[in-house]
Amino acid sequence: MTIPRQLFGRTGHLSSRVIFGAAALGSVTQAEANQTLDVLLEYGINHIDTAASYGESELRIGPWMAQYRDRFFLATKTGERTYDKAKANFERSLERLCVDSVDLIQLHYLVSEQEWEIALGPGGALEYLIEAREKGLVRFIGVTGHDLAVIKMHQKSLDRFDFDSILLPYSYLMMQNPTYAQGFRDILRIANERQIAVQTIKSVVRRPYAGAHTHATWYEPLTTQAAIDKAVHWVLGQDGIFLNAPGDIHVLPQVLDAASRFESRPSDEEMQAVTAELDMAPLFT
Repeated sequence: MTIPRQLFGRTGHLSSRVIFGAAALGSVTQAEANQTLDVLLEYGINHIDTAASYGESELRIGPWMAQYRDRFFLATKTGERTYDKAKANFERSLERLCVDSVDLIQLHYLVSEQEWEIALGPGGALEYLIEAREKGLVRFIGVTGHDLAVIKMHQKSLDRFDFDSILLPYSYLMMQNPTYAQGFRDILRIANERQIAVQTIKSVVRRPYAGAHTHATWYEPLTTQAAIDKAVHWVLGQDGIFLNAPGDIHVLPQVLDAASRFESRPSDEEMQAVTAELDMAPLFT
């Protein structure tokens, strides 16, 4: 049942191809978090991706670290854009995670042109993250983003600084948008050339919520194992990328089960059939 591993970019770390998206721990109890840890260990997940803004997530991970720190590549994020605020935010994250350092710190959701100018300019958050790396508080620096604009902004970010990782949406539905699909292929080519790790999100989106939310995700997820199998296997069919698991502890085991059985990418015909059957719709348009 162990999920295959591959090099996480140039870091030298062999990360499980499914990364634990720890937004799933944002509003759960410690007991529920500990049950989730058991699931991660069962499937050999060895990479955790959290963020300062994910509710109680860092606090839920902290108690794991005394026993399991050496079992996980640990990543967090800061949404702050200035040096001083990013410093305070990251120091708080280290305290909440009960660690002296993390493996990766990421500039969170950097898609606004104005925020980009601040974060990557003089006195910006990136200036602090570089300093934190020099002090041994973090080993690697990444950047993340959502929305259709993420492609352009990631290209701009990689032109400005040699980030170690990027994170962006990727799914069968997303790649039906020709402009986004071409942009994703372009950014993947750049990442491969420069050994930058590529993390992908929103793999099991069914559609935007039309009514009451039924899961911790901010979109309506796929819920049947058959549909999740197709979505997960389609993403894993792209060599060299990682799938960051969705932010719901109840959907997580289904995603890990699907990933543990991955053999090949479903055909376009299979994906079109699932899309039509479940009335799937893109999250970003």
